[in-house]
Amino acid sequence: MKFGTSYAYWGTEWKCNYIKMVNKVADIGFDVLEIGADHLYHMTNEEIDTLKAEGDKRGIEFTTNSGPSKDNDLSSADEHVRDHGLEYFKTVLHKMARLRSKSLVGAIYSYWPTDFAKTPTDKKAAWERSIACLRELSKTAEELDIECALEVLNRNETYILTDCEEAIEYVNRVGSKNINILLDTYHMNIEEDNMYDAIRRAGDLLGHLHVGECNRKLPGMNNSIDWPKIGKALRDINYQKAVVMEPFLLSGGEVRESVRVWRDLSGNATQEQLDQYIRDSLVYLKKCCLG
Repeated sequence: MKFGTSYAYWGTEWKCNYIKMVNKVADIGFDVLEIGADHLYHMTNEEIDTLKAEGDKRGIEFTTNSGPSKDNDLSSADEHVRDHGLEYFKTVLHKMARLRSKSLVGAIYSYWPTDFAKTPTDKKAAWERSIACLRELSKTAEELDIECALEVLNRNETYILTDCEEAIEYVNRVGSKNINILLDTYHMNIEEDNMYDAIRRAGDLLGHLHVGECNRKLPGMNNSIDWPKIGKALRDINYQKAVVMEPFLLSGGEVRESVRVWRDLSGNATQEQLDQYIRDSLVYLKKCCLG
């Protein structure tokens, strides 16, 4: 297993100085930095090459996370939106190949978060449309040797994939070795009868794991989740991929509105304290996962 974190832990906006972040996470002891797909989409080749060189120098790998916008919704009833989304994600995949980022993760089957007031929730039709798009996208993923891990979300953020069982059915219908599943302890806590068994059920289809406490604090901050049992489940399936923290402690800006952090969960921590929190969490998480 390799261990990583989302870039967004330290801020309240969906933006990042990635060169600075590479060095920060390397100093803390991470193997992986999860970056934003839309950031990568807008990078020049020169910017990508500079980021790759910094990652190579510091021993940091990159995974790429997408919370797609509504105009890139692969489940949309509008064919033009689906076509736009396919071209968008194909461009992201090609830029990932340049960066040597091997995993595209997130709710790439739809858009995020779902606005239920404005989106029809015909699940069967959404499955048919998005599965067809992912079959098409998988051809590019296979050519570039990149995996796409589809994130299973809770009922408040999507209606399409909300538990491991239906994600397995969905991925099997796509039928590509490069399309698999992302499970997230935050979402599993809401939707799964038993999150530890869900990991075992996913088995070889588990392509990526996001970790955080039930209120999105760092693993070990309140032990609302049994982290040794998470680690045991991962070892039971011989999981050898990325375990990536996706914590949200700070309230403010775009992040607050997107993930609904309505109060500060950090104890008014300084940046230095945030560094220590995540450093301690990484030590604990490795112990739990590696046994």
